[in-house]
Amino acid sequence: MPQLAGFSDNPFRTRSDFRNASISLLRALKQYQSPGGARIRLPLVTGTHFDDVAAQLEGYARALWAVGTLLQELIIDHDEYSALFEPYVVGLANGTNPHHPEYWQPVVLRDQRMVEMEIIAFALLAAPEHLFHSQYPDAKKNITNWLKTINGKDFPVTNWLWFRVTTNLALVKVCGVPHAEVVDAMKADLDTMDQFYLDEGWAADGIWSDAGRQADYYSGSFAIQFSQLIYATMAYDIDPDRCERFRSKAKDFAVSFWRYFDVNGAAIPFGRSLSYRFAFAGFWSAVAFAELELPAPLDDWGVIKGLLLRHFRWWSKHGDMFNVDGTLTIGFTYPNMYMCEDYNSPQSPYWALKSFLALGLPEDHPFWTAQEKPVPRSNGQLVVPIKPPMHIICDSGNHHFLLSMGQYCPWPIKATEAKYGKYAYSSHFGFSVPTGTLIQQIAPDNTLALSKDGGDTWRVPWKVEDHKFGTATVRSKVEVTENLPTLNSVWKPWRDADIEVTTHLIPPSKRWPDWHVRIHQIRNTSPNEVSIHCVQGGFAIQGRGSSKGEVLATFNNKTSLATHKPKSFPEGILESLEGVLICSDAGSSGIRLIDVLRPQEVGSPTSKESNHAQVLKPDANTNLMWQRTLIPTLRSEITVRGSKFLVSAVFALARISDSEHTYSSLDISKLWEDVPVVSAIAGGGDELEWYITLD
Repeated sequence: MPQLAGFSDNPFRTRSDFRNASISLLRALKQYQSPGGARIRLPLVTGTHFDDVAAQLEGYARALWAVGTLLQELIIDHDEYSALFEPYVVGLANGTNPHHPEYWQPVVLRDQRMVEMEIIAFALLAAPEHLFHSQYPDAKKNITNWLKTINGKDFPVTNWLWFRVTTNLALVKVCGVPHAEVVDAMKADLDTMDQFYLDEGWAADGIWSDAGRQADYYSGSFAIQFSQLIYATMAYDIDPDRCERFRSKAKDFAVSFWRYFDVNGAAIPFGRSLSYRFAFAGFWSAVAFAELELPAPLDDWGVIKGLLLRHFRWWSKHGDMFNVDGTLTIGFTYPNMYMCEDYNSPQSPYWALKSFLALGLPEDHPFWTAQEKPVPRSNGQLVVPIKPPMHIICDSGNHHFLLSMGQYCPWPIKATEAKYGKYAYSSHFGFSVPTGTLIQQIAPDNTLALSKDGGDTWRVPWKVEDHKFGTATVRSKVEVTENLPTLNSVWKPWRDADIEVTTHLIPPSKRWPDWHVRIHQIRNTSPNEVSIHCVQGGFAIQGRGSSKGEVLATFNNKTSLATHKPKSFPEGILESLEGVLICSDAGSSGIRLIDVLRPQEVGSPTSKESNHAQVLKPDANTNLMWQRTLIPTLRSEITVRGSKFLVSAVFALARISDSEHTYSSLDISKLWEDVPVVSAIAGGGDELEWYITLD
């Protein structure tokens, strides 16, 4: 396993630890910095949709998230400054000099240079004396003129608008450009981004509409909330009212955003740009930097400190994300080109360095002197709906994940259906991305794959319609014991077939905390029968043995599972007609086909139906967390005239070394056999002791 000294062995407890981690990342980059300091090019030959000069600028600029912050507080010694920091000062002068061979070139239409300008602008705002005022007059003029080329250009109406706002702020605050010269442009961009606002502090990455619906980590740590807090800190003297609004929105956002992080510090991966890795925690670093006091349960600097440092500790245990030279790879917990974007150069992952912003606080700041606190308790809340992004956060103590419905990216990105359209995303099991068009290449964890040509081609949910929250109730014989939020949507898999799929996602309940339920109604509105192959997938799980990477054994029946290695976590597969359970050193993942007590199905009955459970072995390197996985699936072949219901219960237990929970084989066997019951009959029927109804 590759390691980066100073990061992989870092305890991440103190400001000094945090500083050392940032220095170690910068040292790994040093050998690839150009002679003039203006470019960094890692020794990889993968390309992007933009030019290589911009990609090398990306390598230079993204390091400035740490360089600017460290220079702000001057928590470096003389040798570190000479070796690691001065080249960035020189590089800024050379990169903006039209006569220097390392010149970055001016901004053109929707140019990657626009993205990197925000980071340069931040560094100028954080450390103006070092990066700007120490430069020769000609260099100051070149820096100013180059940054000005961002204005008057067409911009995507997304988080990119923040890049121009922050650049113009640096032009005013550091480079001496009159505020009147850029104030109208800044106001226009800021007013446009006001339209991104959803509710509860959340913003979409663009205007939320049927043309595109995204509210992922760009809404918080990667861009929008992060940039708002930089602006609120550095522009207060020229725009106090807006800065106060941004601070207020950040407080509202924080109240739900902390739930995306589990007790071990891992964030739930969802959406694009996941190669940015520990940028997930950028919001918490920005909260500290902005000295933003948050409402309960975050009204303690020790809680914020814990959210940030636990996240870094989690990443410190994933050394496979580094190349052998200590540089970050494209990927997630290991190098993975399947999950990257068209805009990911080898230098792109250093967006992660924005999570070091808290180093801009002095050592005696309450954030750094506070005792680290654990993740807040949920006050018995097993599931919490986060309505703006259409998520339900689920945390049983055994597994931390979210249910999702309704989002999709409006422009083509790799694996877009996997990044936004799956039903569940886990901080422990991650999710899988496709490598091709065959079902094992699609890697259909936590989704429904449909084929109407016998399995030659497959469709999975994307651009669903009528997405909304609903309600389900858990009932006993005598009373309603729990109300559950649900997520509901309608999906049309094909334009050339009158097939419509209505889906309801029911989260875990106190009665069945390790299960969630998916109800699909496949409706055929044409008079002709349609034959459909269906694959329903559970959570992908590490699919090899813990001792030698061996193939997992097969349990003959549930009794052999229950007696396998008493008082230890079992490793093996239990497969039957109605369901499949996979156990490995990562935990347990299973899915079962369940019946629903209901009135007669709508329309005419299906003429054919066959169901069976199966372990699917997807291509290697499809999953973000593990290179070799297995997926528990249910496969059905149905002929639909009228409508047909497919109902499954999905089971998962996360096995984490830091978890307080341990499971014996017997525990898992009992949990696996205690399957949720779903009823669509009013009153549920006298024979049911416990059941769930969809209201």
